Amino acid sequence: MQTGSKTPENFSPKAVHKMYSEDRFTQFLGIDLSKVEPGRCVLKMKVREDMINGFKIVHGGVTFALGDSALAFASNSYGRLSVALEASISYPAPVHVGDTLTAIAEEISLSNRVGVYSIIITNQNNVKVAFFRGTVYRTSQQLTGD
Repeated sequence: MQTGSKTPENFSPKAVHKMYSEDRFTQFLGIDLSKVEPGRCVLKMKVREDMINGFKIVHGGVTFALGDSALAFASNSYGRLSVALEASISYPAPVHVGDTLTAIAEEISLSNRVGVYSIIITNQNNVKVAFFRGTVYRTSQQLTGD
């Protein structure tokens, strides 16, 4: 049974923007919060030289971090503190220095206690470079945008 509803009453973009303003790691990576909607968000990131691994492609942890940030912002968009229970990723195509990545997080399922999200990450040519899936636990703590 779905208990979370996508109504304007429980959508909290101010709380998400406050979260973003205090998220030092997301900012360190240069991730931009482009759009936030109930259960959904869009993030963008330009890949830098200092993000490559020993094979001269972007370290998978960078792409994972982008997906994880998208999971966090989408799942907290209802103004309830939500934390990751599990996450997984697959990498169908490499990411290179200079690429601009876009992560689109979309809610698959939402209940009172658990949310499941799918995040597709593409490059500037719309090539799918990663598929991220995450499950969050929704606490009873309310977030504020103060």
